[in-house]
Amino acid sequence: MSTDQSDIAWKVSPREYVRSLDKAYQGERLISKYVTMRDGIKLAVDVHLPGTEDEQKAYPTICVFTPYYRRFAVNEATGSNIDPCPTIAFYRDNFVNRGYALVCVDVRGSGASFGSRDGFRSPAERLDHHDTVDWVVDQSWCDGNVGATGVSYPGAASDFLASTCHPNVKAVAPLFAVWDTWSNHLYPGGVLLTCVTRNYGQLADSLDLDRRDLIPDYAYFKNDALEGPAPVDEDADGSMVVDALEEHAANFNMQDFAQQFRFRDDALSDDPDYVSAHISPYHYANRKADQQTAFYSVSGWMDGGGYSVGTIQRHLWLQNLKNRLMLGPWDHGARGHCSPWRPEKHGAQQPFVASEVLRFFDEHLKGIDAGLDNEARVHYYTMGAEEWRSADDWPPRATDTSMYFAEDGALSPTAPVDKDASDEYQTTYSSRTGFHTRYDRLYIANVDTYYDDWDGREDLMQTYTAAPFDVDTEMTGHPVVDIHFEGSEKDGTFFVYISDILPDGRSVYVTEGVFRALHRKIGDQPENFPIIGPSHSFNRADAQHLTPGEATSVSFDLLPTSYLFRAGHRLRVSIAGSDSDHFTRIPDGRPPKYRIFRDKMRPSSITKISSQCLTEETR
Repeated sequence: MSTDQSDIAWKVSPREYVRSLDKAYQGERLISKYVTMRDGIKLAVDVHLPGTEDEQKAYPTICVFTPYYRRFAVNEATGSNIDPCPTIAFYRDNFVNRGYALVCVDVRGSGASFGSRDGFRSPAERLDHHDTVDWVVDQSWCDGNVGATGVSYPGAASDFLASTCHPNVKAVAPLFAVWDTWSNHLYPGGVLLTCVTRNYGQLADSLDLDRRDLIPDYAYFKNDALEGPAPVDEDADGSMVVDALEEHAANFNMQDFAQQFRFRDDALSDDPDYVSAHISPYHYANRKADQQTAFYSVSGWMDGGGYSVGTIQRHLWLQNLKNRLMLGPWDHGARGHCSPWRPEKHGAQQPFVASEVLRFFDEHLKGIDAGLDNEARVHYYTMGAEEWRSADDWPPRATDTSMYFAEDGALSPTAPVDKDASDEYQTTYSSRTGFHTRYDRLYIANVDTYYDDWDGREDLMQTYTAAPFDVDTEMTGHPVVDIHFEGSEKDGTFFVYISDILPDGRSVYVTEGVFRALHRKIGDQPENFPIIGPSHSFNRADAQHLTPGEATSVSFDLLPTSYLFRAGHRLRVSIAGSDSDHFTRIPDGRPPKYRIFRDKMRPSSITKISSQCLTEETR
């Protein structure tokens, strides 16, 4: 049993597993070259090998496919102490000295690679991943066992690689990665996440075109000593990089690209066969890959606007019992511990993720019995309890209860009996959530503390607050909100937040969800798409405008969480009609007025709150 009480859900915790290992190798060797793809495009590839020239062996190999530079050129005069691999160091430092070859690839149209990007994760890239592994397994330093991993974009790339069913790909670990690019990333709840399309688009341009003047204060890249993509070994004078950057000028524009997919099934205006499914891992998922390749899906409770949902969807779709799921108290990429109740000195979070992924690769690429069969398949962190928990399935079994919107802003465990009861709420586009949120990390902004100014944000929202809990009460899973309403406009958006109201009156953010009323019709999800909560297609044919003054309802799930409300604390549900800091306004210029019903025939509510008292026996 681990001595770290926060890790009691493991037989052997990730920290304990790594402490039991010796670093197999000291130092590393770097090989850098161009590898030619099936269509003649040359991709820049770095190979990090363990040890020295005297230790030439064959190693299991881990691939990372990235648009964020496999390696930077560094100004030797000002950057002698700068790591040239700010986005790759995480993988290099945790895997190479443990006896893995690490292959890092600039995807086409990025870094020092040639070609152009016709979309956000294009179908062409997926085939590149397969071609790259063909080259990898032909090299003397590869023992034929290949894995892939990565955070965010590279994580989705590992998913794409697995879907090609390359026979040498034995294990992948998509970290903080989407399953459906449309709903997990671009349009959560059917609403355009403008902060991401705007800021990420600027980031993409600054990197793809080597426009240092466009780089804002992004955590990884804002350093004057970093001077664009590093040339490969054969490009001694850097002229090939210059030629490659010229080809990048044809890359897609993120904002223009995203805005063409207003509905899930919309296509590009210049290519009717190119829909959002083609940039999403779920579209390519297949049972052969599922059985041949082990998956470890990892995300965090503060991971963007839907990355945790996508991570769970991937895990639920997979059937191979070797597959695993880990949901931690993390933001996008596990740069920070995001529990509002975390210890003041919580330390770096990425090493914890790396330790568990190393264990996973040791078992599936090296054939080591790392004890995974003795562990539960699902591990999740409960904020408030500040403990890891384990389960065989997701969501864990628990008693679900409903709480109903009630008179005077109350939230009641008793269903309403009134024949006619409602509250009026006027949307204001002044309702904002600030810039220390789960969304701001998605474009690699340097955010350290999340929702630190949440107290008072609900003053412009319609709120419903429960009585204090008599016992410690855990909410784990996907809360579902049902809102019966009538509106003044033909469309609108519901932003719903759950917060923890402390005995002293302070409000602490827990989770949220967003939903565009236009998509309220219950409809089928795409193939390979496990249903979590109410099912909405988000297709154009299922869109239904509101009729002003006519009663209707929306039902949707909020972002998943695991949170412990302490006895004496209260749960609050808050409703807004906008989050102007992050999402597009719907409708723009006409903030809707809503009547929210809470009577016997139209009981607005929130569901999936476990009522169990957590004792040592129930943990």
